[in-house]
Parts: sequence; C-alpha cells; structure tokens
Amino acid sequence: MYTYLDSFLVYLQVEKNSSDHTLRGYQTDILDFLDFAAARLGKRPEEIQPGDVDRLLVRAYLSSLAEKGKARATVARRLVALRTFFKYLEREEIVNFNPFRRVPSPKKERRLPRFLGEEEVRQLVEAPAGEGILPLRDRAILELLYATGIRVGELVGLDTGDVDLVAGYVRVFGKGSRERIVPLGSWAAKALSAYLPVRREYLRSLDREKEQALFINLQGRRLTDRGVRVVINKYIKQVAVPGKVSPHTLRHTFATHLLDRGADLRAVQELLGHVRMATTQIYTHLTREKIKSVYDKAHPRA
Repeated sequence: MYTYLDSFLVYLQVEKNSSDHTLRGYQTDILDFLDFAAARLGKRPEEIQPGDVDRLLVRAYLSSLAEKGKARATVARRLVALRTFFKYLEREEIVNFNPFRRVPSPKKERRLPRFLGEEEVRQLVEAPAGEGILPLRDRAILELLYATGIRVGELVGLDTGDVDLVAGYVRVFGKGSRERIVPLGSWAAKALSAYLPVRREYLRSLDREKEQALFINLQGRRLTDRGVRVVINKYIKQVAVPGKVSPHTLRHTFATHLLDRGADLRAVQELLGHVRMATTQIYTHLTREKIKSVYDKAHPRA
C-alpha cells in the first residue's frame, strides 16, 4: 500500500496540480488509516494490501474515530482523502470496488468564524515597531493579510514579482493554482514599500540576491506557514487581543469588515478566491448577527 500511496501522491501533484498542503494532508490521513488497519488485522503497516480493506474495516475505523472524539470536520476530511485514494486505485484497476464510495460524510458543524474589531486590527498591524528587517517584514505581513484576505499558504507563496505597488495589486495563486488579482490597499502598499528595500539589502548581505520569495526568514529563505503563525502569535500576545487568532482570523476579518461597510457579496467571493458562493455566504450570517444586535440595543420595543 505504501507504493500505491506514493504513486497516488505523484498523480495528485502532476495530474491534479494539488498543493503541497493538500499532499501532506492526504498522506497523513491515509497513513493514519493504514496504521489502524495494521493493528486491527494483526499485520505490519507495510504488509497491508488493497484487498484487505473492506466495509467491515471501514466501519471499524469510523467507530474508532468516534470513540476518540474526533471532530466532524476531521472525520469528513479523512473520508475525502481515503475515498479519493481508493477511487485512484479503482481507476488503476488495483481494486475492484471503492469501499469508501458510499460512506456518507458527517455534516459539518456550522460554526461562525471569529473576526476582530477594527480597533483590534489597528492595534495588531501597528504592533511591529522599528526599522529592522523583522519589524518591517512583520508589519507588511499583517497589513497584507488584512488588506487582501489571502490565505497564509497564498501569502508565503508570493514572489516579489507578484506585487505591483504602482498599480496597487497583488497576483495570488490560490487552491488548484487558480490565479486572481487582489487590490493591495494604501496601508499595505506603504508597508511593503518600506520593507522591500530593507529585504533587498538584507539578502545582499547574505549573498542571496536571487531569492524570489516576498517574505523571507533570517536565513534569507522563504518564510513558511508556521513562521507566519509565529509572527501573528507574537503580536497577539503583545497587544493582548483575547482568544485565539490565526492567519485565517484575519481573512475572516477582511471579509466581515467589507460586508459590514456595504461590499457586494459577489465581489467578496472574487476577492477571497471562493469557487462556490455558498462558502462566502457564511459571512452574511455574521453581518445579520451584528444587525440584530444593533436592533436589539437601539429599538425601544425590540
């Protein structure tokens, strides 16, 4: 099964143009299932064959996830990975049927995304202080995340050539390598204008002038997703914003603030890079909640 898994990951990368994040997620989820199957069948993981996987084993695996208290979203994600893997094995005529084909995914819990208030955002983006490479980079990261609503994976994938400060746009490659053009905003453009010359000099000092990544670490290499999370956590603690804040929180904040100020839902969908309008519509629940709150507080007979 390990050999088939390697071939599957190559198929996703080459034919489906899947992102590194997707590849890592599928690999982790499928390996988790193979470990369970090995323990259940009394074999070593490398001894598991495609034919060993039947509906009984699938049901036992789902029961184990339920016993561990795994979230619905986690179970649904693993089912997608395994269903896609066995669909590939079926296509390659390695198995005769896909044991995950008719397994229903649990309905996802509709939790409203968290977002920051305008004053909280202001405090956060203004927290990096100083003229060195790190504070200037961090300010540019925070401003860009809030100004564009791009995903953290899209942010770290940006090259310097993707940013047009004169026109005020950034070229983003989203899920499935779909390209979109997103406005920068004056504050993000100003932060990038301050950061880019310092970045250039810093790379020259490291003899890494050919590095194309927009956001770099202290070694002059492309900043990672984890690096961005470390940056955000640092300033969240500094300004004492309550609760957990992630790069995706700024994406939610971007969308919510646009809609609060009258932006068209279709335009927000385009800016976020959502394929389906239904994905964007969750933000309308947030604005409705805010309207209801204002009404309840302000109307004398609410």
